[in-house]
Amino acid sequence: MSDPRLLAERFNRQIRDIVLMLRRAGAGQPVTTQQMFVMGSLEGGSRRMSDLAAEHGVRLPTMTRQIGRLARDGLVSRGRDATDARVVTAELTPIGRERLRLGREQRITFLTGRLETLSEAERAAIEAALPALEKLFADS
Repeated sequence: MSDPRLLAERFNRQIRDIVLMLRRAGAGQPVTTQQMFVMGSLEGGSRRMSDLAAEHGVRLPTMTRQIGRLARDGLVSRGRDATDARVVTAELTPIGRERLRLGREQRITFLTGRLETLSEAERAAIEAALPALEKLFADS
C-alpha cells in the first residue's frame, strides 16, 4: 500500500505539471486558463461573487477584478441578486458561453493529441484512475 504522504507529494507535482501544460496549450488565446475556470463556474447560471471567490480560493477583491476583466471583454455580465440588491452576481453572456466552448474544445484537442502518444495500456490506466480522482476532488 502506498504511503499517503509520498503519494500526495508526487501527486502535487503532477497537478502542477498539468496546470502548466494546460496554460501552455492556451497560450496566445484571448482568455487565460484562470478566466476559463471562472467562466466554467458560471456555466450553470448566475453566481454570487462571494461564492465564486470561495470556490476559486481567492479573496473577493481578486474575483471582482477577474469578473471586471471578463465583463470588459463582453464575456460576463454583472447583475444583482433578486433577494438582496447589495449582492453582486455574474453570469456568462452568449459570447462568453461560446468562448468557453471554443477554449474547452482547444484544450480537449490538445489533450487528445497528448493521449494519442500513450500506449493503450497507459490510456487504460488513466481511465481506471478517473473514478478515484472524481471521488478525491468531490466537494472540494
